[in-house]
Amino acid sequence: MQALLDSVDLGHEAFASADDFLDQVESQRPGCLVLDIRMPGLGGLELQDKLIDRGDSVPIIFITGHGDVPMAVEALQKGAVDFIQKPFRDQDLLDRIRDALSTDRERRERQHQQDEIDKRIARLTKREGEVFELVVTGKPNKVIAYELGVSQRTVEIHRARVMEKMQARSLADLVKMHLGS
Repeated sequence: MQALLDSVDLGHEAFASADDFLDQVESQRPGCLVLDIRMPGLGGLELQDKLIDRGDSVPIIFITGHGDVPMAVEALQKGAVDFIQKPFRDQDLLDRIRDALSTDRERRERQHQQDEIDKRIARLTKREGEVFELVVTGKPNKVIAYELGVSQRTVEIHRARVMEKMQARSLADLVKMHLGS
C-alpha cells in the first residue's frame, strides 16, 4: 500500500500496530486512516473504539479479506466512511482515500467556522446575549424591549452591537450562526 500511495504523491505514515499509532499520533490530526480489520494487537474495530473514546473523528476506511455484513454495519454505524472487501482495485482505494481526505477537510473547515462563531458569542455581554437569543426567534425590538424591561432604543443599540460583534450582515446571518451554535 505504501508504494501505491507514493506513486500518486499522497503523503502517508505507516505504523506497525494500532498501539504504535495511538502512542505516536496526536488526537485530531488531519488526514484519514486506512485500517485492516485484523491487525497485530488491537484490531481495526478496537482502534476505532479507542479513537471514539478520545474524541478523534478522523475518517476511517476499513479494508478486509475477512469481513461480513454485520461487521461492516458496525464499522459504518460508528462513523467509518467506507468498508472495502479484499481484493480491490488500487484505483478504488485511491478514490476512497481522496474522498475521505476531502470529507476531513470539509469537517475541519466547518469546525473552524463554528469555533469562530462560538468565540464571537462568548464576547457578547450578558444583555447582548439576551438580545441575540430573542432577535433570532424573530421577535421585533418592541417585544424584546418589553420582555427585557428596557426601552426600544436600548434594544436597538444592543442589536446593533450584536450584529457588529457577530460580524453578521443580516438577521438571516445571525439565525444561521445561532442554529450552528
